[in-house]
Amino acid sequence: MYLPYIRGKQFELIGIRELTPDVLIPNKAKVSPIIEPVKDSSTLKTTIKTLVDSDINFTIIANPQVGTFTDIDAVFNAIKSSVGQSKNYQVGIIFHNRSNHNQEIEVLQKYADIVPALTIVHNAAFDNIADILALYEEHFSIKYNVINLSATSKRYHRNFEESTRVELDDYFNAQTKNSDYLQVDESSFSEEHIYYQEEGFTGFSDYLSIGEEYSETGFLPYAVAIHLSYDEKQTKKIKVKHFVSDSNDDTSDIAGKFAEALNKLIAWCDQTGYNSVAIPIFREYHNNGHFPGLGTLKKLSLMNHIDLVLKLI
Repeated sequence: MYLPYIRGKQFELIGIRELTPDVLIPNKAKVSPIIEPVKDSSTLKTTIKTLVDSDINFTIIANPQVGTFTDIDAVFNAIKSSVGQSKNYQVGIIFHNRSNHNQEIEVLQKYADIVPALTIVHNAAFDNIADILALYEEHFSIKYNVINLSATSKRYHRNFEESTRVELDDYFNAQTKNSDYLQVDESSFSEEHIYYQEEGFTGFSDYLSIGEEYSETGFLPYAVAIHLSYDEKQTKKIKVKHFVSDSNDDTSDIAGKFAEALNKLIAWCDQTGYNSVAIPIFREYHNNGHFPGLGTLKKLSLMNHIDLVLKLI
């Protein structure tokens, strides 16, 4: 089972919606997106409704730790207005070093009618985790324990029932500046899709080819970089190609920078035969000389990554 971890910014949510008909629905038995909403928006509600209408299981985080959606009552109101009569989803709770579990349980009980099950995201390790989970399980069933490997210990997953264990990590090798990717060309990503079951997990999760780091505001870049996940044919390991513009001395002509990066992506796809749900869209922009905006690049990167992973599993 693949549980892509998505920050609920506009273009990421649109990407999930656009993937639904041709990618998510045919793979609904092996995918369950986790959405950490970062703002209250019509796009969030529409995306939840699309997943519900398509009978695709998902998790919506009730206590997001990034963004401006900090009112937990408002998050639950967004859930309530979007899920209808569906029970095919989980409410997610992030465990962190400041967690007040009694308070979290009190809020969950307040909205118990729209909490069919829980997904716990473990962003911190607790010595008494069995006792903590028992408090939640007095009132709710836990479908997934998503264990952030970089925030817990090596063997922390042994605290949980194997049928609930999901591993999460950030495998994207982020650089300080987009122009730095000119020196990298490609980077290793992960092989968890090959080994997660062998290592005692029922599912695996990642932050896609976007990375865990969250930024609230965008800015005009000196360089445009397109990050494209692909699989190494012999090993089936996932790597990420970085296609970067060359005219990177200032922030002018972003459309021209995009065209430079896109030319490299299309040439590589022609050379290797790589294809995904995102490539025809990139080809259309290439043929038309159209710059769709930087947000669309992140959307297409997300769509490509999820499509790739689902093909590999």
